[in-house]
Amino acid sequence: MSRDTLGRAEPVAAPRPVPLRRPRRASRTEARNARAAAGFVLPFLAVFALCFLAPIGYALYQSLHRTERTGPLGLGGREHEAFAGLDNYAHALSDDRFLTGFGRVLLFGAVQIPLMIVLATALALLLESAAARWVPFFRSAFFLPYGVPGVIASILWGFLYVPGISPLVKIADSLGWQVDFLSRGTVLWAIANIVTWQFTGYNMLVLIAQLKAVPGELYEAARIDGASAWQVARHIKIPLIRPALVLTTVFSIIGTLQLFAEPMVLRPLASSIDSGFTPNLHAYSEAFVGNNQHVAAAEAVLLALVACVLSFGFLRLVGGRAKEGG
Repeated sequence: MSRDTLGRAEPVAAPRPVPLRRPRRASRTEARNARAAAGFVLPFLAVFALCFLAPIGYALYQSLHRTERTGPLGLGGREHEAFAGLDNYAHALSDDRFLTGFGRVLLFGAVQIPLMIVLATALALLLESAAARWVPFFRSAFFLPYGVPGVIASILWGFLYVPGISPLVKIADSLGWQVDFLSRGTVLWAIANIVTWQFTGYNMLVLIAQLKAVPGELYEAARIDGASAWQVARHIKIPLIRPALVLTTVFSIIGTLQLFAEPMVLRPLASSIDSGFTPNLHAYSEAFVGNNQHVAAAEAVLLALVACVLSFGFLRLVGGRAKEGG
């Protein structure tokens, strides 16, 4: 406070706050860390763009164009690409074999996926709760089929399906059963058997990893309260591994729509498997047999869209049920 000539007190202005300045060394450290982070992320982004985004973009481009040929009957002259709009998609959606293949894989998934997930869950619960010395052996044995490539697995099972050389068919014949694994009515389920044999062990390991993350105190508290092993599995283990169950189911949905290797390998052995047996097989035939890569690209885009719709639809469904249950 100060006083004027009349003796009145005058307010003294408060000092202005001095802006805080960040140390120059700290800003340099943050910039260095940002450059280091970018150095780790940029290679991944480059590979991701090259191996994922670029093929998707090129497939979309191909699906919107068509090849035009000049000359008599289109057999001579030059070739050039012209914009086709949605004509390739209309052609794919009007192909009965392509649509029938979609219905076939949807039926395949509706039966095979629940069966495989239930089997993988049962194996995971049994092996996680067992204390026997052979548990690591059985865990590795169940996972071993996943290490076999799909083509090799289809060839191995093909020998078990073909009449005349199959021991399974011979055993069935000795019992008076007429079995044909490659007939029109059973070949789809023969393929389902191959897929189940190959991927059940993989899903089992995913579920076991989730079970290992559950605190053991929950099991001890349940046993103290008198809960049986079945009650512990039903009310504690299965609800807590729900994220892993959702993950394996989504992967199985995507894998089902991409079904290709098994019918492709078994096709020479089964006359019931044609070029439109699955959507992937139909797109392959359009591109490399019919030399119509534009329609094949449109079918691949449609297949990807259906996979996205089914996957996100399933996630939304289970997410809504989780909220209602919570």
